[in-house]
Amino acid sequence: MRAKTIFIIIFTAIFTVFLMINTDEVEFDFIFMKKDISKLIVVGVFTLIGFILGYWAAKPKIVVSSYDKLDENSDNTDHKNTLSQEDKDYIS
Repeated sequence: MRAKTIFIIIFTAIFTVFLMINTDEVEFDFIFMKKDISKLIVVGVFTLIGFILGYWAAKPKIVVSSYDKLDENSDNTDHKNTLSQEDKDYIS
């Protein structure tokens, strides 16, 4: 197994034990009311929200490369083939 997989398994096990220990109800003060809610639900929901926001923030952006596309004003020639042999040798 890879280190990332082992870390995820250990983290999930520790987090599950943490949630199971904190099952007692506590009073939460919402904006318009007070309600007794299990700590397990509150911690679990906010952890899930945190993972979703973290994934959304770290999601790779779509990058458009101008080297792979032709200009709109060009004469539809392939710009990659306009390099001289000397330039191609230098690049590779």
